[in-house]
Amino acid sequence: MRRVLTAAIAALTVTTAGALVAGSPGQAADRPGRSRQIPVAASTPGSPGLGDGYFPTYGNGGYDVDHYDVRLRYDPATDRLTGTTTILARATQDLSRFNLDFLLDVEAVRVNGWTARFTRDGSHELVVTAPRGITRGQALTIVVTYSGVPSETLLDGYTGWTRTADGALAVNEPESAWWWFPANDHPLDKATFDISVSVPSGVEVVSNGVQPRPALAEPGNRVRWSWRTTTPTATYLAFLAIGQYDLVADTAPNGQPVVNAYSTTLGELAPAARASIERTAEIVDWAGGVFGPYPFEAQGGVAGPVDGIGFALETQTRPVYGPGFWRRGSNPYVVVHEQAHQWFGNSVSVAQWRDIWLNEGLATYAEWLWSEAQGEGTAQEVFDFTYAAYPEDSAFWQVLPGDPGAGRIFHDAVYDRGAMAVHQLRLAVGDEAFFALLPAWTAAHRHGNATIAQFQALAERISGLDLDDVFTTWLFTAGRPALPTAARAALAPQQPKSWTKIREAHQARRH
Repeated sequence: MRRVLTAAIAALTVTTAGALVAGSPGQAADRPGRSRQIPVAASTPGSPGLGDGYFPTYGNGGYDVDHYDVRLRYDPATDRLTGTTTILARATQDLSRFNLDFLLDVEAVRVNGWTARFTRDGSHELVVTAPRGITRGQALTIVVTYSGVPSETLLDGYTGWTRTADGALAVNEPESAWWWFPANDHPLDKATFDISVSVPSGVEVVSNGVQPRPALAEPGNRVRWSWRTTTPTATYLAFLAIGQYDLVADTAPNGQPVVNAYSTTLGELAPAARASIERTAEIVDWAGGVFGPYPFEAQGGVAGPVDGIGFALETQTRPVYGPGFWRRGSNPYVVVHEQAHQWFGNSVSVAQWRDIWLNEGLATYAEWLWSEAQGEGTAQEVFDFTYAAYPEDSAFWQVLPGDPGAGRIFHDAVYDRGAMAVHQLRLAVGDEAFFALLPAWTAAHRHGNATIAQFQALAERISGLDLDDVFTTWLFTAGRPALPTAARAALAPQQPKSWTKIREAHQARRH
């Protein structure tokens, strides 16, 4: 997050002046031989979490990150990762210590050039104590050096780092940073990124944003790849794809660079992957006309290796797709879903993970809108068929999309009932208000965070309607919502042409 540094400079001035009087913390010299007392609030530890209702230990309090500079060396043969991450941040309180979310072995931590003490606490907390006091508003440069084997670094038997035959994937939600860079790991604290990785020659590295420089040769038959994203990014949306990839560069209709990458292990799946991902610029262009201007500086996608992930993730500017999406041929619907997330989830991010419907319900409904635009079934037809696909006594209807629970944030109900909720909102407000609401929402919270309550409030303001019944019934009430009598009488669902591809995208697991 970009902020002016006036407060930080003022705080640093006080700290420096206080250091002029040896042994007198909190005092500054007025003139030779005299000093005055400056009131200093008691420093306290930054909280070990940001208070998320589902994941209370994710993220940290006491500081806000502006930028991550992640510089790594990786060896696919051993899965050995060494790194130095420099974090530019600002203290939001007087700090006695602060936490970072991280799992690998830490060798050293420096804060503003000074060696800091660090310990472990809990499952993923790195606790850092700076040798000098940190005051509210102070600029922080935190440098962490570390190493480890991410695929062997387990938390409750799990690793968010996928090792493959030719490299690795750092792709996961709601956490993935823990295995490759220290972070304030919650969507509330977005930052910009420089990511640089040294690998053996012949190995490619793909990440977010644009390449500020071409891959550079290094001693020892190695090459360093660099990527940069200049728009605020949630930590779980930063990613790495390391291995054997074919990179395809182009320019989008809006003039932005497009970089797509295809694992060379895909074999016979490669044509279907290309026939899907190469439509990215077309899909982004369409989506921009529905959701508002594309919010980032680059576009693209990554078709991961056959031994990689079993899902797709909306990693910022360049989603990553598992091979399962191409086993039955091309599928643009999964590309629509992940690209819709660039607006819903990436630019407008959740304030709490319980608000996940804002990501998944709207991205799933984007598939229905694409179906409508392509003449493969209207959104109403897809709604009817989806509603009928889940019997009244199905456990599906017991999960609340608006508050699914920490263990069910990727439940089918968040996607399918979530999209049904969006459609019911569209019916309630009418197309004019609905298609005004979507770009108004993405503009109002561009590069920020938001809640379901805020979305409802904006929908009510634009439509002039009380929408509490729609939101309560479809997002927060267990059981299959009853349709109006006229809608039930007209309900004779025919399978839309788009249904098979939408289901294939769903069954291959999408985020």
